[in-house]
Amino acid sequence: MIEYKLGVMEMKFADLMWDNEPISSGNLVKLCEQELGWKKSTTYTMLRRLCQRNIFKNQDGFVASILSKQEFHALQSEKFIEETFDGSLPKFLAAFSTRKKLTDKEIDELEKLICRNRG
Repeated sequence: MIEYKLGVMEMKFADLMWDNEPISSGNLVKLCEQELGWKKSTTYTMLRRLCQRNIFKNQDGFVASILSKQEFHALQSEKFIEETFDGSLPKFLAAFSTRKKLTDKEIDELEKLICRNRG
């Protein structure tokens, strides 16, 4: 099973790649040195880790995403709801709305989403 949970530094690294893709691996090393203070070996270790999770690919000296940032977050959300609320979106929304009142705009957006996805 592929792990779609990222630590803080993995997420910062992933954001850098999503914001700059496609990027040559050499330029990625320079960017990580500037933005994160990493050495080349750290960058390649982190890159290999995220490539093994099938989030990014390093092909012909260029790094690009396999999953877009939006797809990645959608998978994280699905996994969270599956593990925490037995896969029930209504249970999640009920729990969410007990602590945070939904605005009229949020309710309208949810109603539109439901209508778009109805049979």
